Amino acid sequence: MLRLAMITAAVLFSASTALADEGGTAPPAANVQGAPAQIIATSHGIMLVDRKGMTLYYFDRDDTGNKSNCDAACTQRWTPLAAPADAQAIGDFTVIVRSDGSKMWAYRYRPLYTSQADKAPGDANGAGATTLWHIARPTY
Repeated sequence: MLRLAMITAAVLFSASTALADEGGTAPPAANVQGAPAQIIATSHGIMLVDRKGMTLYYFDRDDTGNKSNCDAACTQRWTPLAAPADAQAIGDFTVIVRSDGSKMWAYRYRPLYTSQADKAPGDANGAGATTLWHIARPTY
């Protein structure tokens, strides 16, 4: 497990350095203490995952920055990344109040969800489900 963590850290550092060297923007530091998600490197590329390692997604129709447009039947396939009632913004993570009054996490003002199609950490089966859903990455 320690070896995997060290490899992941090395890959993330290399990716950040490569992006910065090419004149691009290095990924933001989402791996801050208390953050609801982290950045990892996988066979699907660099992406955000929840604390259980499940891939996080964003929805194209969530475009206002302060509202989730995935309600009712939508949440049967796409589970909002729940935030506790007392959650406060941390780094690039913000809190959005859903239409039912519950709170969820957003990254750079994009609400975050997990996919019911993903069964194990690292799965990204929701990525091809529709053109409206995308893997959340640190470089939107």
